[in-house]
Amino acid sequence: MNLLTDLFLSFARIGAFTFGGGYAMLSLLEHECVEKKQWLTEDEMAEVTVIAESTPGPIAINCATYTGLKLAGIKGAVCATLGMVLPSFFVLLIISAFLKNVLTIPLVAKALRGIRAAVVVLILRAGYQMFRNILKKTPDKKSAIGFFAFFLILTLCSLLLAWHIPTILMILAAGIMGYILFSRKGAAK
Repeated sequence: MNLLTDLFLSFARIGAFTFGGGYAMLSLLEHECVEKKQWLTEDEMAEVTVIAESTPGPIAINCATYTGLKLAGIKGAVCATLGMVLPSFFVLLIISAFLKNVLTIPLVAKALRGIRAAVVVLILRAGYQMFRNILKKTPDKKSAIGFFAFFLILTLCSLLLAWHIPTILMILAAGIMGYILFSRKGAAK
């Protein structure tokens, strides 16, 4: 199969059958791009995820664009991005054109409640896979676990105590802390 067609169809399949946004798509993206097609390594997928999270735009679209660009240049980026976007676009177009107040239909409302539970599981799975990949790649596992624990506790405290900690502030703090910690460890070696 032509690589451009394969990129489009692979990302269209993910885009068509995933609910819950980019984080819910991460485990499907990893399965398709790393395990099944071997377009990316686990390390590349982890790096793409971090970069896609840090740049403007939906994370799944950024991942698709990067993968397409890596494999087939600008044409690949366009095919992968269109594959990711078009299924959702057409679903929303059809729903908005034919089914006014679709969320008030009891069957749809109940189905979406069930889908929400699955989305939480998909997001947790993607987080677990990212953490596992970080531990594999990091020689200093205690520091990685410490980072994770610190930011998990900070996030839980912010939720429980109603603190508002901007996400960008947490990302910047993690970057600065990582730079300081790993610079010292590198100098000690």
